[in-house]
Amino acid sequence: MFHRDLSSFLALCLIWGTTWIGITIGIERVPAVMFAGTRFTAAGILLIVILSCRDGLQLPDRQSGVRLAIVSVLSITLCYGPMFWGMNHVSSGTAAVLEMSMTPVALLCFAIGLREEAWSAARFAAVAIGVVGLSILFLPDTVSAGEEGTSWLPILGAAAVTWAAISSAFGSILARPLMAAQSSAYIAAWTNLIGGLVLVLGSLIFEEGAAASLTEIWEWEAFAAWAYLVVFGSLIGYTIYMRLIRDVGSRAGSFAFVSPVIAVTIGVVFNSETVTILDICGMILMLGAAYFSMRGSDGVTLEGPAPQSATKISSET
Repeated sequence: MFHRDLSSFLALCLIWGTTWIGITIGIERVPAVMFAGTRFTAAGILLIVILSCRDGLQLPDRQSGVRLAIVSVLSITLCYGPMFWGMNHVSSGTAAVLEMSMTPVALLCFAIGLREEAWSAARFAAVAIGVVGLSILFLPDTVSAGEEGTSWLPILGAAAVTWAAISSAFGSILARPLMAAQSSAYIAAWTNLIGGLVLVLGSLIFEEGAAASLTEIWEWEAFAAWAYLVVFGSLIGYTIYMRLIRDVGSRAGSFAFVSPVIAVTIGVVFNSETVTILDICGMILMLGAAYFSMRGSDGVTLEGPAPQSATKISSET
């Protein structure tokens, strides 16, 4: 079990550490929320088709459907909508620190608050070390963001990015009991589809140029980036993430300490970006935090607690 979870975790870190390239390319050419919404919707449809070919089409039942809808909106719609809006008003470094650091913190707090996991001082210490590492890695950009003046927009933007991480974490923990009755792929499929469709609707209502982008032929770079995100970022990556949430609980959030290291490394290798000694120190702290967060206090990797029963799902939805 440990080796399977470790392999899944490393695969998730690698996949989500490379998706920033596709996101950057895509949102430069297509309205950001529409780009995300169509990506998740397409991934959801593809995964549902794949599962239907294997097991037949299985629609969510009424009892679990309410929770699944809530999970979808929290994990996808209320995450990516505010996040893209907020990133327009804060520096990339500030957004990275807020979103990446809040993800594991919120996951752990919600898991404990909803009694999915027990309190662990060692886990909180590991997460705290990771947050320090993130701050060190993105410190120059974060500091420069404080020179933008007294406008409320940077504050609201930072709040939106923070909310995005909290919303996603809450949705992820709420999804865990659903996987007592359904596979992680099934939950990922419907979450992508429902959350993506609501994102598309929101984009059509609020985002400038959204409707036109559905009828235009995208540049090949944007389409290639979109296809990569559909297949790897959402269809494969999100399914792996759901499986890790089921099997190791909030420890899955430790990807937030590894994926930025992969992204920075790719930037150095392929884009001739530079790193400083301070950057390297931050990345070492982040990798160490991920390592200790994925392990128990006795040095042996632990599996997360078993998901709640299907009976409890119906009583809580």
